Amino acid sequence: MKQGIFSNGRVRLLLKPGSKGYRAKRKGERKRKSVRGCIVGPDIKMLSCTVVKKGEKEIPGLTDEVRPRRLGPKRASGIRKLFGISKTEGDNTANVTALVKKNVIRRTFKSQKNPEAPLRQKAPKIQRLITDVRLRRKRIQK
Repeated sequence: MKQGIFSNGRVRLLLKPGSKGYRAKRKGERKRKSVRGCIVGPDIKMLSCTVVKKGEKEIPGLTDEVRPRRLGPKRASGIRKLFGISKTEGDNTANVTALVKKNVIRRTFKSQKNPEAPLRQKAPKIQRLITDVRLRRKRIQK
């Protein structure tokens, strides 16, 4: 579905380099391609939508229950923002690093191969985490 084409069927457009849905092989090359309009019709099987504003009634199975977050933030700054951890907890990077590592949202699940095995946990690798090793590397580079 291409933005700006007001029809609910397919239209053949002459696309140039930089157009969405077309990657030119040569400089200045143009090609006529078939694209679908942005109007939603009965032929659309699935739409990706986001609820922006909640009305006065509940939508069963969508807005009536609150689900916990399945995945948490991966960046250190996102984790700090979510849990309200300040960037300088007594000017000790090891302390802040430990707090951020502790507050990562983990997923607990059972092993599918071995049902008798204990529960496993998975957590994302934290990106942009300021550790003592990173500060040491920065000092050496300077």
